[in-house]
Amino acid sequence: MATAKQIVLPIVVLAAGIGTFAVLASMKKPPQEKPVVDNTPVVAVDIIDKEPMTFTVNSYGIVNAKYETELVSQVSGEIVYLSDAFVRGGLVKKGQILAKIDPSDYEAALIDAKATVASAKATLVQEKAYGKVAAEEWKRIENGTPTELSLRKPQLAQEVARLNSSEAGLKRATRNLERTVIKAPYDALIESRHIGLGSYVSTGTQLGKLLSTEKAEIRLPLPDKEIRYLDNKGLGAQVIVSGNFAGEQKTWRGQIVRSEGVIDNRSRMTYLVAEVIDPYGLRDNKQPLRYGSYITASIHGSQAQNVTTIARHLVVNDRVAIMTPENTLAFRTVDILRQQGTQVVIGEGLEDGMRLITSALDYPIEGMKLALASDKQEPAEDEAVVQQLAMEDKE
Repeated sequence: MATAKQIVLPIVVLAAGIGTFAVLASMKKPPQEKPVVDNTPVVAVDIIDKEPMTFTVNSYGIVNAKYETELVSQVSGEIVYLSDAFVRGGLVKKGQILAKIDPSDYEAALIDAKATVASAKATLVQEKAYGKVAAEEWKRIENGTPTELSLRKPQLAQEVARLNSSEAGLKRATRNLERTVIKAPYDALIESRHIGLGSYVSTGTQLGKLLSTEKAEIRLPLPDKEIRYLDNKGLGAQVIVSGNFAGEQKTWRGQIVRSEGVIDNRSRMTYLVAEVIDPYGLRDNKQPLRYGSYITASIHGSQAQNVTTIARHLVVNDRVAIMTPENTLAFRTVDILRQQGTQVVIGEGLEDGMRLITSALDYPIEGMKLALASDKQEPAEDEAVVQQLAMEDKE
């Protein structure tokens, strides 16, 4: 027979095991439930805001004077005077004396011409008197018929011609004397001077070159497709000219005055000509727009109503993605009016208040559900608050 020890010991061991299992079972945590994963794509959007827009067309060019004049000597002689302003870079006024040629020979020629005219006039008066005498004498002859020669009409015509010739010589001598004084034909900037004091010039010798300071012109090349954004093909359009002066960006105002009317064979560009009044600021003391400067120009173009500008990469096959009021994906066909660098101007297809999707979608399907980043952040914040409260309860 089994002893009491053999009977009690297994019972004790079994009871200890059951107790240990109960303790371990009470310490075991229940399996945590996995949170539901929201796979709705999150997108970023821009709100469409349509408004009027004035198109601008950009170009570039070199500033030149509207008028350029090569001063050329019209008479021969020695240079006896040079103005201090007649130097490269000098500014002169219209009518200002720049140089003088020795006038001695031309003054003498003028005196000779005046004497010749006086002599011709005296001879003409004398010949008229001879003609009257001849006519009176022929009146006394009853049976005679006077001839042109007997009335001295050919002699009178000859003296009239001689007087006309001498008067023409007087005008020529007067004009040559005036040409010994070299004057500025308009307000100008001296680009170059080719003579010196005491140098001898002959007819046709180049004296210098002048650039008008009244108006500057800039040839602006434009692609033919850009002309469509200008009213009246650009004629009369206002232009903002920008350039560097002393290391600073400066602007001037101008106007398109004409088109050259042809397309350049090499560049395939159409050239418009902009005009800037008083480029050197001589009237109102403004910043000078120097000739030879490289500038950029912004031409004011036509105006469009109710348009919006978006990034160019958002348009694919003339369609853009929008987020509907129901937070679903939809595509809209748009009318691209113009491309401006990385932006495009949209006319039709989008309305005020529409939400344009600006972020990338991996597999876009029209009608698919979408969410905004702000909508995703709110539940996360609520869950964080719940977890914080739970931890406080445990403590």
